[in-house]
Amino acid sequence: MSAFFSSLNTYPLMRRLAAVSVFAVAGLFAGQAGASVAVNPKAAPNEFVQAAADNALAAIKNDEKAKAGDTKRINQLVDEYILPYVNFQKTTRLAAGRYWRQATPDQQTRLVDAFKNTLIRTYSGALKRVDDVSAIKMEPFRGDPNADDVVVRSTLSQRNGPAVAIDYRLEQTPQGWKIYDLNVENIWLIQNYRNQFAQQISQNGVDGLIDALNRSNSQ
Repeated sequence: MSAFFSSLNTYPLMRRLAAVSVFAVAGLFAGQAGASVAVNPKAAPNEFVQAAADNALAAIKNDEKAKAGDTKRINQLVDEYILPYVNFQKTTRLAAGRYWRQATPDQQTRLVDAFKNTLIRTYSGALKRVDDVSAIKMEPFRGDPNADDVVVRSTLSQRNGPAVAIDYRLEQTPQGWKIYDLNVENIWLIQNYRNQFAQQISQNGVDGLIDALNRSNSQ
């Protein structure tokens, strides 16, 4: 079981997806690491994503511990600047698929916490590779701003590699927009995890998945 679940962190595609995804969420807008700007979750979807991204970048760029790779400090920045704008419960529910309905409320809560910690740990590792060359450009929003579920598109340029197309899927909540899925190189994050979650749950149950996530997080 541990060998299977370690693939979430060692499988090359997952490593690439995680690295690019965190750049997408953190928003590497080169040269724009200035003062914090107000993030309005009820603004236009692309404006909301860019404001949140600008603040995350500024925090990372101006924090010496984060730039030095201090994992604890990076975790704090992720928690402060990224998590407020992500609906991890919906991300987890969709990743678990039909098994979510079979889980007890307690299992659902523990699964959300375990999965959130997995993504934070993965993203924190990717944040250590932030540099001044990477840049992300938001594409003009062409969807319906009054819709409850929208996709915001962007393009990420990197120091060593071709530009990467990234889509953010957002939902409208009473508090405003929340990000709950990412599409990197035509791979949706939720769909990718759903396949692995289904295999783990079918073999070891929901508690087995939670235990595997927690063991991986503690390493």
